[in-house]
Amino acid sequence: MWLSNFEIVLADRVIEKGALRIDGGLIAEIRETPVDEGEIDGGGRLLLPGFVDMHGDMIEKEIEPRANVHMPFELGIYDLDKKLASCGITTAYAALAFTPATYGKTRSVEHTTAIIEALTAMRGELLVDHRVHARFEVTFSSALAIAEQLMTSGSLSLISLMDHTPGQGQYRDIEKHVAHLAKERKIDEAKAAELVRQRMADRDGHGDAFDIVTGLASLARRHDVAIASHDDDSVEKVSLLHRLGAVISEFPITTEAAAEARRLGLATAMGAPNALRGLSYSGNLSARQAYDEGLLDILASDYHPSAMLPAVIVLGARGEGGLARSVALASANPAKALGLNDRGRIAEGLRADLVIAERGRMPRLRGTLRGGKLIWSDGTLTTLARPVATLRHLEEVVQ
Repeated sequence: MWLSNFEIVLADRVIEKGALRIDGGLIAEIRETPVDEGEIDGGGRLLLPGFVDMHGDMIEKEIEPRANVHMPFELGIYDLDKKLASCGITTAYAALAFTPATYGKTRSVEHTTAIIEALTAMRGELLVDHRVHARFEVTFSSALAIAEQLMTSGSLSLISLMDHTPGQGQYRDIEKHVAHLAKERKIDEAKAAELVRQRMADRDGHGDAFDIVTGLASLARRHDVAIASHDDDSVEKVSLLHRLGAVISEFPITTEAAAEARRLGLATAMGAPNALRGLSYSGNLSARQAYDEGLLDILASDYHPSAMLPAVIVLGARGEGGLARSVALASANPAKALGLNDRGRIAEGLRADLVIAERGRMPRLRGTLRGGKLIWSDGTLTTLARPVATLRHLEEVVQ
């Protein structure tokens, strides 16, 4: 099958008007000019590699859309799967957290484990390639036992080591954290401050954080599970996690931490919403600043997957490298960091995971292919000879 008349974003350059042939779910051929025998006419639209999202927090919200309103796990997973496909994400790492009881039921051991089990069981029937990114709070004494069980069963592809204790990391500005918590929970600041004080007091009652960190890292290395640090706020923290085997510095808080991560060979990851808006919601390092200074390697959806496409377009207009450089943040770079050597780039022999999009006042995603099959379309794609009457017809053409 040929896709023709596209602006094709390769790893090192952009073909202004080219064509791409898919065979057996792989990219079989790339041409610098359109072809006449193609099945899908791009009309000059962008053709990008499918996005590899190493951190997406959305699954919990799909299952519990309002506080104490619980939907069936399967329904939430189906809804998230469709949403991710519509945002161009073809490989998704569901970021699911294991935390002490003081963090609430949503991130309890039982709840998080049940979600992982449901997602793992459903993988074969979903549109997107779903994997599990387990987030372990390093103040959680049960983390080691849970991690070993999940890694032994092969359920985890990535872990991150978190410490959300106020006063450091993401919440090093306690006053700002109190104000944010009050607004988020719709409580007064005095009550929010008491919750923060309790969280800080509870930290010492959940085990030795250093032992938990080193134990989790040892387990991950033994089971060949990738390790990410989280909210790095110092050179020392980055250095420690590097020695323990981390390959990704996730959401570095400062320029100094991001620079040290890059110096040591860790890939730095930040949120697409941060890049799109131009600032961090918690007042930390801006993804645009990190990009401009050459300190950003990976964009993750974080909490808003539709930010991925416009974020790479925005960054592509900044500095050197253009779209080839910015698109790699959401595709080639995370794939490389996570050992996914069969995807992430538009190149012959790789998986035909592709995104069809167009520029505009707000960039729009028009279609997503995974393994050469159309998994989502907004109905605007056409064949070379005639408009596609229905999505069903287009799916038949693609298959």
